[in-house]
Amino acid sequence: MIKLAKREEQIMQVFWDLQKAFIRDIIPQLPDPKPHYNSVATIIKILEEKGFLDHETAGNMHAYFPVISREEYQKFALKDIVGQYFDNSYPRMLAFFAKEQKLTEKQLNEIVNIIKNEKK
Repeated sequence: MIKLAKREEQIMQVFWDLQKAFIRDIIPQLPDPKPHYNSVATIIKILEEKGFLDHETAGNMHAYFPVISREEYQKFALKDIVGQYFDNSYPRMLAFFAKEQKLTEKQLNEIVNIIKNEKK
């Protein structure tokens, strides 16, 4: 898997929300300034080539859908961030966010409990 460019990621967020869509359905969901139809079509073609999207043909149109889930990409992106900025250390990353967000002891305990419950 490869890291997506900003606009590619914005388009994938829309596909993850909609699950299946035509190009004309994507454009209104994107932030302003809205890209031109042809620009979105080009990015969608690139996302297909990268293996993020596939399509079904409906007449002379294509309905696109995600091949890679949001969760799969989140795991990849997080691993990339941890590697680049935290020396592959998840504890360092969590400590950084705890400090930056000024988490209380109660919030930290809540995080620990969430992790414990996920392991079950």
